[in-house]
Amino acid sequence: MTRPRRAAAGSGERFAVLDPATGEAFDEAPDQRPEELDAVVDRAHEAWRGWRTDSVRRTTALTAAADAVEAAGADLARLLTREQGKPLSESYAEIARTAARLRYFAELAPRVQPITDERPVRSEIRWRPLGPVAAIVPWNFPLQLASAKIAPALAAGNTVVVKPSPFTPLATRLLGSVMSTALPEDVLTIVTGREPLGARIASHPGIRHVTFTGSVPTGRAVARSAAASLARVTLELGGNDAAILLDDVDVERIADRLFWAAFRNCGQVCMAVKRVYAPARLYADVVEALAHRAKTTVVGAGLAPGSQLGPVSNAPQLARVERRTAQALADGARAVTGGSQLDRPGYFFAPTILADVPPDSPVVTEEQFGPVLPVLPYRSVDEAVEAANGTRFGLGGSVWGTDLDAAEAVAGRLECGTAWINHHAELSLAQPFAGIKDSGVGVAGGPWGFHGNLRPFVVHRPEKA
Repeated sequence: MTRPRRAAAGSGERFAVLDPATGEAFDEAPDQRPEELDAVVDRAHEAWRGWRTDSVRRTTALTAAADAVEAAGADLARLLTREQGKPLSESYAEIARTAARLRYFAELAPRVQPITDERPVRSEIRWRPLGPVAAIVPWNFPLQLASAKIAPALAAGNTVVVKPSPFTPLATRLLGSVMSTALPEDVLTIVTGREPLGARIASHPGIRHVTFTGSVPTGRAVARSAAASLARVTLELGGNDAAILLDDVDVERIADRLFWAAFRNCGQVCMAVKRVYAPARLYADVVEALAHRAKTTVVGAGLAPGSQLGPVSNAPQLARVERRTAQALADGARAVTGGSQLDRPGYFFAPTILADVPPDSPVVTEEQFGPVLPVLPYRSVDEAVEAANGTRFGLGGSVWGTDLDAAEAVAGRLECGTAWINHHAELSLAQPFAGIKDSGVGVAGGPWGFHGNLRPFVVHRPEKA
């Protein structure tokens, strides 16, 4: 748990945290009230005065924090799986990614940039941090997405207040406690609680940058709240990524990669494959190959040995997946495998492959965010590209085929922030990550995400007095 000096002076109220593998409470977290944020933000602002001045100190501290995260990996992984549901191996991978991200940004520091022009003046850009940053984190990758916000903000010289989802507060609190052993007091604070805590932190006048990952409606609300104090916002609002299979694709060769690009973390990945478009002549083969993998995937509690797919992470999301699937079936889709909740305790939904789905069904046009994948046929590549782009989302997309030049040409026509060829949802820490349309505002990742936590300060000096 986060050390007391890192948290708000709580009201003493608590809320239950449920294990999605059983649907039962296994622990509690502090239910901090919105009015408690003033003291938290004030302390973050005071800590910022010292933290912003020494980039070498920040590099050392963030590297030490990464070491501490790795040392606590076993405890973090078990707690993450317990509250989120993913298989333990995936939790370990998330923690490794968290530590790697801390190390990557630890090596970045604001650098003075000269401005070259024709004037007899020496001009340069000196990058300055913004102040306290709010990080509002969802439940699908609590630690990885927290670190995606924490690492660049701290490296840039800001302090950070993190508000995790009430579905997954415990591992984030533990992460904060572990990292704080390497950080000065109040540089990183974790606050937990139910709404309106998130709304209050987004609108707090002492917060200078709000970073949020979640749904489009909530993202719009966050932007409206942050506008009151003219705080900067970075919003990652999900996606409805399409995978286009070209006519020369080797179905069996790519089937495993394609399946797990859709079903990893029980399909609860913003940039997962959410729709597959297959050429008509290969449609039956693609459906059969994906259905076979869905039928043979081991579904179980994340802590159970051999589990490949865990439960849906929470009851509201399970209900959403059920609604999307039921509507698709009512629209005329066919569940080749799966199609319903599993008859066992917890929030388990059978891995589902849908065929014969009407293209205007919500499971195609909206983000299902669960273990359900619609497969649709197409007659021409132009038709497939138009369908892939015909959504209000624009996060990612992929093209699969043997002729890499042809695949790259099609990928270049996709309206999204990232396009992959013969794989999907793989990101380097050094690359920008951003969506278009309703998929978000701003950039995360790499030097672009780092500079999103800084503001330029320009100094002009004449060559002669």
